[in-house]
Amino acid sequence: MLKKGGITEKRYFSVWISSNTKHSFLLRKKTGMSEPDEQLRHLVEEACKHPPGSLLRQRKLTQIIRLTSSRLWRENTAYYQDALQQTWVFFCQNVCEGKTGECYNPSRGSIATWLNYYLKRRLQDFYIAEQKQQVKRADGLVQRSRSGEIGDLIDPVDNLPASPDVPPILDEVKLWAESDPQGSLRQIHIEGHPQVNCQTLILRRLPPETGWKELSQEFGLSVSTLSSFYQRQCLPRLRKFGESQGYL
Repeated sequence: MLKKGGITEKRYFSVWISSNTKHSFLLRKKTGMSEPDEQLRHLVEEACKHPPGSLLRQRKLTQIIRLTSSRLWRENTAYYQDALQQTWVFFCQNVCEGKTGECYNPSRGSIATWLNYYLKRRLQDFYIAEQKQQVKRADGLVQRSRSGEIGDLIDPVDNLPASPDVPPILDEVKLWAESDPQGSLRQIHIEGHPQVNCQTLILRRLPPETGWKELSQEFGLSVSTLSSFYQRQCLPRLRKFGESQGYL
């Protein structure tokens, strides 16, 4: 089991909490871009004017990739390059037409912000998959009794005190949110909807997280209202807790 405060757990918490900032750039009004961002925005516009698969579009996309690469999240993990490759495939498929996801909208954020969100989610997927593989490779499929006889086959998962899918650090986040020591998470809620408070949203957004569309249908509120409230009121409190525990 991962130790509290360990490097791996801190990275997991950082990646997970970063993934919750998706709607911060989707809902943020355009306040002006830096010169590199303006250049990339222009290249995206130029690329999307050309037909899919055309040589001219491919040249523009290659130029965007070259200019964006240095601005992407980096970490030293065995699966980073695989996650990065998936990110570039996602970029090519969705920057103009949105074939496998939401089409990129430059008015909602920069290319780097858009791609970093996707990259971090893929890294999180690889991390969870790696933990599962480690369990499968664990020794101890066969236990021998003291007399030397071969005992029953034992699944190594049965010997683990906790599931490896979610690091214990998230269990602590869940415990903090559920107990709400100061009572502030329950008190902060959307006006007229006391049931839609920070405690509820933080718990529902913990892995495996409930999607915004599902929450919208459940509470009868728009996705933008829910996610905006979460970004402004709930996420800062979650970050403060993470900092107090040394996770960030």
